[in-house]
Amino acid sequence: MAGSTDAAVVVEGIEKSFGDVHALRGVTFTAERGTVLGVLGPNGAGKTTTVKVLSTLLRPDRGRAVVAGHDVVSDAAAVRRSIMMTGQYAALDENLSGRENLELFGRLMGLPKAAARRRADELLEQFDLVSAGRRPVNGYSGGMRRRVDLACGLVVRPEVVYLDEPSTGLDPRSRQSVWSLVNALKDQGITVLLTTQYLEEADVLSDKIVVIDKGSVIAEGTADELKERTGGSFCEVVPLQLADLRRTLDALGDLVPADVRNEALTAGADRVSVPAPDGAATLAVAVRRLDTAGVRIADIALRRPSLDDVFLAITGHAGSHV
Repeated sequence: MAGSTDAAVVVEGIEKSFGDVHALRGVTFTAERGTVLGVLGPNGAGKTTTVKVLSTLLRPDRGRAVVAGHDVVSDAAAVRRSIMMTGQYAALDENLSGRENLELFGRLMGLPKAAARRRADELLEQFDLVSAGRRPVNGYSGGMRRRVDLACGLVVRPEVVYLDEPSTGLDPRSRQSVWSLVNALKDQGITVLLTTQYLEEADVLSDKIVVIDKGSVIAEGTADELKERTGGSFCEVVPLQLADLRRTLDALGDLVPADVRNEALTAGADRVSVPAPDGAATLAVAVRRLDTAGVRIADIALRRPSLDDVFLAITGHAGSHV
């Protein structure tokens, strides 16, 4: 596979084993510059191993990976200079203030004292932490710790950022704050590789999603493209009375595939899902037919499959296990 000139990350046939355990089996994908790539899969699928290879923490057995133009094996030092990596828990000195943590990271990255102070002030402003900047980190909320953690990784601007479940354990408001920060990284032209256990997070943030299971890439594409694999949009109809299910199916007529009709009747379902290839137009036809037949309904809506549906369809695992 030839890597695109716009690709910040190119992974070609990466394999990694630990004894008899084959963690990665020919993983291949690319991440374009200035985009967010969601790396998803069930527990033990190989996501973390992939990120460790891309951050030079593990050496691949076979294959090739290039990050920001540098090979992860032959030019590992340059890769490390080009990336920022943050895990689920903020790696901060609890006894220092947010500003002092930022200054410390700046000095560790080789900035002179004055430059480190200026950069700390810039990041406190950017991450809305000016008022809290002089307080010890041990008094910060989870969302504030995450913001400082991300800011520390940006003291020297990276080309690629690895975010390993960045919003795990955060309340909804703090999670929204992290989402805003991810979008801000993208706006700056920084490439983000995002592993997450929240499928909504991947749906909202990712330009492209790679699904890994049992060490292999089993699906990739945009969230919409992956959802289309489960059959696209559908119209869900809930009759007011369960006894009216057969009348509902009869009224909908040829909108209901034969296998869907048979399954609904034999399984004692309380609703029926009609494929809606024409979207709202299909919904309008269904409403007219039900009205003409005098079928009273409790609910009717046009729905799209979620990423949970996608995971269940392509991996056999529920989304809560990613």
